[in-house]
Amino acid sequence: MSNPSTRAEGDLVPTPGQTIGPFYGYALPYEKGPELVGAHHPRAVRLHGTVYDGAGDPIPDAMLEIWQADEDGAVSQAPGSLLRDGYTFTGFGRAAVDNAGNYTFTTVNPGPTEEGAAPFIAMTVFARGLLNRLFTRIYLPEDTAALDADRLLASLPADRRATLVAEREADGALRFDVHLQGEGETVFLAFDGIDP
Repeated sequence: MSNPSTRAEGDLVPTPGQTIGPFYGYALPYEKGPELVGAHHPRAVRLHGTVYDGAGDPIPDAMLEIWQADEDGAVSQAPGSLLRDGYTFTGFGRAAVDNAGNYTFTTVNPGPTEEGAAPFIAMTVFARGLLNRLFTRIYLPEDTAALDADRLLASLPADRRATLVAEREADGALRFDVHLQGEGETVFLAFDGIDP
């Protein structure tokens, strides 16, 4: 039996405590998780983008969750978010990014939850280097009066507001890139009772 203290440095084997994680692609994504509605839905909208680190490089191992109201502004109370039946809108979706940091959800444009309010999608970001998840919002770009009146957006400097407003593409899709740090860093939110 060899003495561990006499092993050559190249013979050492990493232990689980020396691995790098978390590994979001394992067990957390589920079938049809990014599909809040099926692609066949008459008003289906593609929400997509890329997750970037502080150096501006795509992050290949992030996971995103979204919650949103339906087209009429109603917050769904339907159970079964993890078991997609193909037609029930539950308002929740989960997507892992691909190896180039890209994500895609199939959803609908949310309606305002209150009269005159700016419609938005709530997003949570899980990624390497984060000890806890990050919270942000994705606002629709069309109703500029509602965006100007939104309390959260109004509390931010004008150049920071833009990091929370999606871009509407020619085909009707919404593009929303997430920048964890650096130039154009996405505004992230803190909530009482939830550790940062």
